Amino acid sequence: NIPGLHVLGEANFSDHGANRLGASALMQGLADGYFVIPYTIGHYLASGPLPKVTTDHAAFKEAADNAQNGINRLLAVKGSRSIREIHRELGRVMWDDVGMARSEASLKRALTAIPRLREEFWHNVSVPGTPDNLNQSLEYAGRVADYLEFAELLALDPLHRPESCAGHFREESQTPDGEALRDDANFTYVAAWEFKGVGKQPELHKEPLSFDEVHPTQRSYK
Repeated sequence: NIPGLHVLGEANFSDHGANRLGASALMQGLADGYFVIPYTIGHYLASGPLPKVTTDHAAFKEAADNAQNGINRLLAVKGSRSIREIHRELGRVMWDDVGMARSEASLKRALTAIPRLREEFWHNVSVPGTPDNLNQSLEYAGRVADYLEFAELLALDPLHRPESCAGHFREESQTPDGEALRDDANFTYVAAWEFKGVGKQPELHKEPLSFDEVHPTQRSYK
């Protein structure tokens, strides 16, 4: 219902049963990616004239300057650790402490490790090559820089939300037979975190949810 906004994959569908885990989400993404989105986007682009876009707007210059400053900063580090080494270390932290089963202790451990690793990245990463040609190492480093910021939020959100929801399991929040224990009294809302900058607390925006006809119930995989 927003012109130009197309949603595909698991996010485009709201009815899931107790068996909805990664496999069905993957199949939805594959089906939409192969069969739906080529026609959807093609029809949208061909259905009406698109206004000409120029680079004269101040927002474009600001975005271009920010991107260039990031490139210059990455290439200026000239450290001793490879991008892949730091990426794998981040992956291990996320796998061990922010996986489908996590606890208050593991999330706090991750929130201690990730800022230290980000500091190490920006002071000791090695990015070979130059900015004036196709530089896949530079592209990779930019993605890892983003991962380091996003990973911190991925740990902060479940720490803020001490309940088990669907397949995401807080070890402190479970039923006597080991099922995920919901907390609908305190967490019935849609949430969006607003990034405020590195080292700053993100802002949480909430939109309450109300259920008049069909109410949330306890899920059981047994």
